[in-house]
Parts: sequence; C-alpha cells; structure tokens
Amino acid sequence: MQEQTITALCAALTAQQLPFAQGEPLAPHTTFKIGGPAAFWCTPRDAEQLRRTLQLCRENGVRVYLLGNGSNTLFDDAGFDGAVIDMRGLSGMENSGLDTDAMRITAGAGQTLGRLCSKAQTLGLTGLEFACGIPGTVGGAVYMNAGAYGNELKDVLESVTFLDSDLQLRTLPVADLAMGYRTSIFEQNPDWCILSATVVLHRGDGAAVLARMQELLGKRREKQPLEWPSAGSTFKRPQGAFAGKLIEDCGLRGFTVGGAQISEKHCGFVVNLGGATCADVLALCDEVRAVVKEKTGYDLEKEIRVVKA
Repeated sequence: MQEQTITALCAALTAQQLPFAQGEPLAPHTTFKIGGPAAFWCTPRDAEQLRRTLQLCRENGVRVYLLGNGSNTLFDDAGFDGAVIDMRGLSGMENSGLDTDAMRITAGAGQTLGRLCSKAQTLGLTGLEFACGIPGTVGGAVYMNAGAYGNELKDVLESVTFLDSDLQLRTLPVADLAMGYRTSIFEQNPDWCILSATVVLHRGDGAAVLARMQELLGKRREKQPLEWPSAGSTFKRPQGAFAGKLIEDCGLRGFTVGGAQISEKHCGFVVNLGGATCADVLALCDEVRAVVKEKTGYDLEKEIRVVKA
C-alpha cells in the first residue's frame, strides 16, 4: 500500500473518530495462530461505524477483509495489505416470541455461535444443538452455511440483514440466500457485509437441549484435535466420501511440512504444531491433494479461507 494511501485513510478514520490500529499482528486473532500484520485493523462498535469504515476504505482504494472469530481463516505470512475489519463489536442478541411453539433470536454477525447456542438453551429452545461446538461467529456461520452432525444453519435460519454493494441496508429471507453445502449468496458477493441473522427455534426441554449439547461437545473433544491450533475441517466433504477417511487411507496420518501436520487424531484437520507458517500449511495441503487425487481419483477442495497479502 502506498504511503499516501496510508496517510489519507489514517486521517479519514481519525477525523470520523472510527477506532483503528496499524500493524496489528493477525496470528492472535485466528484459531490457526498464523498470519503477519494487517496494515489497518478496524474495530467498529456498531453497524453505523462499520458502514462508515467500509465507505472510507472504498474511497481510498483500500482492500477490506471481514473477520469474525478467525476460526476458518488462514492469513498470509506477510499479513494483509489492507484493512481487516474486526466484526466482534456487532454482538447484540435479542429474542421475541413467534407463537406458542417457536421463538425468534436475532444475533449480530460478530456474536459467537457458542453464545447463541447458550442463549437458546437458557430459553429452552431446540434446533441449534448441532452448532454448540462450532467455534465461529454468526456472520461466518451464515457465510459458509456452517453445519455438523447432519444439520446446517439454513435449517433454522429465517433471514439475514446486511449491507449490499452500495452499502445500503437490506434483509433477505433464507430462501433467497442460495445456501448450500458450505456456501451461500454471500460467498458469491464478497463485497456484501452481514450485519445480523435471525433464527427460528422451537420450544423444548431445556435440560434435554443441554444434555444433547454436552453429548456433541464430548464427541468433538474425543474425535477432534482441539488441543492444537487449527482452522477446523481443512477440506470440504467430497461427494460420496469423507475427506479425513480418504487422507487416512492414503497413509497420510501425521504427514508433516514444517510446523503443519495432518492431525494424528483426525486426518480431516491440519494442525499447527508450533511455528507453522501459511506456506507450510499450503504446501502440506497441495501435497495431500495430489496424493489423494492420484490414489483415489477424488479432488479435495479446501474448506478454509486462504487470505493473500
């Protein structure tokens, strides 16, 4: 980024009293613990601050990346030569009765799925149990239609409110969001910015909901390498197979490049054993894809989002 651009954006953000920092290391803000510094690290506290921050970035020709909990993101070792927007300031939640059997909860894009699930359980609502161990935010979950244990967010999602390409406020129902396996209309329109999502959940037994959540969390702890930094499932599930099983069958359990490794515990995960770089992870993924393609014919597609500098 040119020094003139940096100076101009600094002045513009400061003039409008929009919170930001420069040179923020990105590794601590991701679950992979990988990534160099962001030229700009912006921390809007509400939707209006977000809109103005995005507008100033556009006016100054500065690239933007929207970051939630950083649980599905691999940043470049050189960082990001633009503005990373920390969405966690948009974390409000409110609920309202729909009828005797159901209730709506609207959560900000920066709210964690874990807290949304906890809210549902406290209210005795069922439908989100599958999501209780997914480490992302509501915005990230909408963006990729997060799912687990046979359920997906679209199963309970009612609508999403967002800023469109013109930074105008819009709301679309789930039927118009093109939600499929780990994708949505937002992936196809990366300049749209999710602000909040509304789910509809049904009334149930709070104790039973809690028990199911604890059961699923136990399964995660038992089967997934939660003790190591990672970005969760590294590859999408190919049609008719499971990525982890294909990788295991190819003899790649424990395969290592630098500080990155195919987990010994679950072959669907790439973990950071300490000091792994983005280059390590990408080299490992390329080798795994090549071996799996050669031995099985399956072409694995990365599920993690790789963000270039």
